[in-house]
Amino acid sequence: MDYGFLTYLFPAAVLAGLFLFYRYYYYAVRPRLGTTEWITRAVTKPVFRFEFKMHTLDGKDVLAAAIITVVFAALALFALGDFSAPQSFLYFPRDGAEAELTLADEYEIASVMYYTGLQTGGYLLDFSTDGETWQRQEPAEGHDYAMAQSHANLFKWLYADIDENGVTAKYIRITSRSAAMELGEVAFFDANGKRLVIVNGARELRDEQQVVPPEPSYMNSMYFDEIYHGRTAYETVRQLTPYENSHPPLGKLIISLGIQLFGMTPFGWRFMGAVFGALMLAVFYVLVTNMFGKRNVSICATLLLGFDFMRFVQTRIATIDTFAAFFILLSYLFMYRFISQPHDTKVREYIRPLTMSGLFFGIGCASKWVVVYAGFGLAALYFIHLIATYRYHYLDGEPYVYTKRMFKVIPLSFLFFVLVPVGVYCLSYIPYGMARDMTLRGGMLWNPAYYKMIWDNQVFMYSYHSNLNVTHDYASRWYQWITDARPILFYRAERPNGFISSFSSFGNPVIWWGGFIAMGAMGVRLAKFKDSRSAVILISYLSQILPWLFISRIVFIYHYFPSVIFLVLALAHVLDSVEERDYKRWKRVMYGFTASAAALFLLFYPALTGIAAPKWYFRFILRWLPSWPMF
Repeated sequence: MDYGFLTYLFPAAVLAGLFLFYRYYYYAVRPRLGTTEWITRAVTKPVFRFEFKMHTLDGKDVLAAAIITVVFAALALFALGDFSAPQSFLYFPRDGAEAELTLADEYEIASVMYYTGLQTGGYLLDFSTDGETWQRQEPAEGHDYAMAQSHANLFKWLYADIDENGVTAKYIRITSRSAAMELGEVAFFDANGKRLVIVNGARELRDEQQVVPPEPSYMNSMYFDEIYHGRTAYETVRQLTPYENSHPPLGKLIISLGIQLFGMTPFGWRFMGAVFGALMLAVFYVLVTNMFGKRNVSICATLLLGFDFMRFVQTRIATIDTFAAFFILLSYLFMYRFISQPHDTKVREYIRPLTMSGLFFGIGCASKWVVVYAGFGLAALYFIHLIATYRYHYLDGEPYVYTKRMFKVIPLSFLFFVLVPVGVYCLSYIPYGMARDMTLRGGMLWNPAYYKMIWDNQVFMYSYHSNLNVTHDYASRWYQWITDARPILFYRAERPNGFISSFSSFGNPVIWWGGFIAMGAMGVRLAKFKDSRSAVILISYLSQILPWLFISRIVFIYHYFPSVIFLVLALAHVLDSVEERDYKRWKRVMYGFTASAAALFLLFYPALTGIAAPKWYFRFILRWLPSWPMF
């Protein structure tokens, strides 16, 4: 029986649910029947006042935020990656360098696994039964080497090319065909899958046989852009010249902290991203509470962000996008605290939130350039606040007070949003300088060569991104992000008995589709009611998404990640309005909406984690759109 209809049933149910939810929202926010609200709204012309109340957290809020953060941290760290991987590598200094291994006896070798290290190239593989006469293994068709080590396959377990009938040998010789390559471990298996014992030879290739996995997978190997960012983080630890320099250094430095804690293992290079992904929820809870001051809204909105597919998947991979989104969120949190200060606040009270917003903006820019887009939104909020403050003092008959204040605030703003970010950005290049034998004691920070290195890298990055003219099967455009139409497949592997292991980065439809409708509601509220909180949310979202409309280079759906934060913030505003109006059964609606996002998270869990599931489950249950690469 063909169950293909199910792929239409689920999205239809979500769309129907969203229709009912926003129908409820419409009736909740309109004037109440039998009241004078109709008359009040008709005769009272709304005035846009850029003024906010800054709600604080109490003990119950702290507890709620902590519980949510811990639960999602545990969920993120579960099956994140293996805790073990080869840590010692054999260095092949030149083309033609050799390493030999000896098995305990003469065996029929059916397969060979090897773990790649730094640098690219390939190895020749020779076998012998007596150590004198050698038989060279020919590479498979289309391959240059029997053991390849390309830039896309570093820190991975791979299978060497072996004759399909196997090869009999006791002695194995591996010959490098490139200079300065590193190889981590080699393992040999018979036809029954039993690992053969290596008794002699290159120590680095046989000293960690206990970490050899049953087969290569995302749990024990790098995948997608980890081959750039995870690798560069490791090179940072070893003070080597970084391979990936098309993004600023700080994100890779953060990844390197996990490597220093847990070693160059899958868990180690993914750890910091998972931690920051969980901490993102705590920060978001604080922001929602500061804006709306309702515990129900804060809990439900934070859970919605927690159950978003992209936040979960993107923070479990060793790439820098998590850190960009995290610092964007922090910079907006403190900017909101800045603009929520009363207009007659003393200047010294402005310093703390302004300092923190600028600091985190700078840290974000030093992680990934996409954070610069947030600067447009932050600047818009900042200047609107200054205009509103001027209006307050002008109407109060004290324009000179405003002028005096601006002489203090504007220099501070320049300090915190220009000089501090530039300083943080330059300091993030210290590991790059160390890789070039510069030292802090030797005056690195005063060395013109250090700043030339930084400048040259900016020129390279700009040239790289502006001239990037490549194609990719999972590339997408901004309008496909909004509709959640084109996920990016991170990993896929066939498993026995019709099972597959696969996961993608895309959005929870309840959150993305519902959030975009909520963003439209923000526009309506701003136009009709001059709602200032709606203006903050709209400005924040548009500053992240609008630049992508004019970018012609190849882009992917994960570039939408920072925008998703503000989709959920728009949903928080909708939930706040529902609770504020105290419309009938509002708790059921609020909790039901949150539960629907949680239900989809559970439904799609295999497609978010790589847990093996039947192929029919991906095909008939999870592949809602033909453009979703689920299997």
